[in-house]
Amino acid sequence: MRRRNTRQRKLILDIVRTMDNHPTADEIFLVARERDPHIGRGTVYRNLNLLVDDGEIRMLKTPGGSRFDWRCDEHSHVLCTSCGTVADMPLAYDHALDARASSATGYAVASHYTFFEGLCPACLKRERPAEDPRKAQGATA
Repeated sequence: MRRRNTRQRKLILDIVRTMDNHPTADEIFLVARERDPHIGRGTVYRNLNLLVDDGEIRMLKTPGGSRFDWRCDEHSHVLCTSCGTVADMPLAYDHALDARASSATGYAVASHYTFFEGLCPACLKRERPAEDPRKAQGATA
């Protein structure tokens, strides 16, 4: 069944397509509210679910809650365990992994989602600040 393409749904889809940070529904709602002060939270959530159902966007289930991705191709993600940032991982989808998982479990595995976890460059820099160059050279203060 083909759904009507409403103005609100187009607005929400446009917002997701312009955000490369895999936004949460609340982040999308805040941007939508800036563009249309009359749009409701329920409208945003309902339309996000419809866009996922129609294959226009993807929902990513992360430990901090669902996020949305404009890319619908098969690709992996990396999640920062410190700040929660989600980014696309430039690795090819491994179709052989589906077959291996099927053989190992007896399930008819059709696809998989891969999330890598670690520290993003910004958090890594904060948590492991560059060493003082004077200490590296053996100088004393």
